[in-house]
Amino acid sequence: MNSGNLSKSSIVIHVEYSGELYELRTYNNEYRSLMMLIYDRIFTDGFGECLGMGKCGTCLIEITNKLQEPAAYERNGDANLQRAGQTGENIRLSCQLLIDEKIDGLAVKVLT
Repeated sequence: MNSGNLSKSSIVIHVEYSGELYELRTYNNEYRSLMMLIYDRIFTDGFGECLGMGKCGTCLIEITNKLQEPAAYERNGDANLQRAGQTGENIRLSCQLLIDEKIDGLAVKVLT
């Protein structure tokens, strides 16, 4: 694959964690979820303890810019957010967000 094709398929996500800003580059479906990308690249403490099952609530993020609605798994994420008292419009479980072209340019803040 030449570098021209590489740049077209690249997905960039901006992540704020513990006061640091990270620019993460990935590709469509390289990771099964945004949680796994953050977990693998930033090494956050206590983040994603259930490894993406949508059960523990330790992968909370706040979407700080939304170009379009990110694609999400149809799981129990909303129920877990409500149980944790997290009902903000831009609060999500990152394990429920798919890595695809819809999140290119997305900016998030890790809350846990």
